[in-house]
Amino acid sequence: MKTLVIVRHAKSGWDNPDLTDFERPLTKRGHRDAPFMGELIAQMGISPDIILSSTANRAYTTAGYFADAFKYPKDKIISEKSIYDRGIRFIINLIKNLDNNINTAVLFGHNPDITSLASFYSGEYLDNVPKFGIVCNYFYIKSLNYSYIENGKLRIY
Repeated sequence: MKTLVIVRHAKSGWDNPDLTDFERPLTKRGHRDAPFMGELIAQMGISPDIILSSTANRAYTTAGYFADAFKYPKDKIISEKSIYDRGIRFIINLIKNLDNNINTAVLFGHNPDITSLASFYSGEYLDNVPKFGIVCNYFYIKSLNYSYIENGKLRIY
């Protein structure tokens, strides 16, 4: 079984107008909620083989809190700027090209791509994954490399 956990970053703010969107930090609420949610997900038995994150400040910081909860080394987080700005096709290819020995991957990113990705892998239309929304997909297959969703059903080719 393969598990893909898709996480939209915790609450971030626009308090500093001198910062770019890429540089925006988490708010106090984001710093409070991220460790709590990381612990909650870890208590559910999620133990990632890999953590992938956008390099944008708010996503990478959220990933760091989850890494702490998972007891996953922060220096092993795969930081990928393209999760921030290249779109869903890039992210899907990133996932498809993960080593087949990886059973559980956790990915941190941004909307609209997180919502599109969650819709793609669930096979259902999702209107919006809210800030700090978490979607967990379980696949009873050997590999995500050769799968796609068609009419709400997982197809392997």
